[in-house]
Amino acid sequence: MQKTPKIIPISDLRQDVSGVIRRISTSREPLFITQRGRAAAVMVSMKEYENTQHELQILRLLARGEKEIEAGAGFSLEEVMAEADALLAEQQ
Repeated sequence: MQKTPKIIPISDLRQDVSGVIRRISTSREPLFITQRGRAAAVMVSMKEYENTQHELQILRLLARGEKEIEAGAGFSLEEVMAEADALLAEQQ
C-alpha cells in the first residue's frame, strides 16, 4: 500500500525551515511543497538524493549496455568471466 505523500504549503516552509529540514532528514520521505495550491517543488534528504543519483547512474549504464548488445559491440559471457577470473587471480 502506497503512503500518502507529505505536502506542505510554501508559507509553512518559510515559517519553520529548520524544522522541515530536520523532519525530511529523519523521515527519509520526500516532501511536496505547494505554491498557490499547486505542486511547486519536492524536498528530499541529501542521503535520498545521493541514492537516487546512484540508481540513475546504474540505470544509464544498463541502458548503454543494452544498446551495445543490440549493436553487437558487447562481450560474451565467457569473455567477461575470463577477465573476472584473471582479475581475481591477480589479487591473490
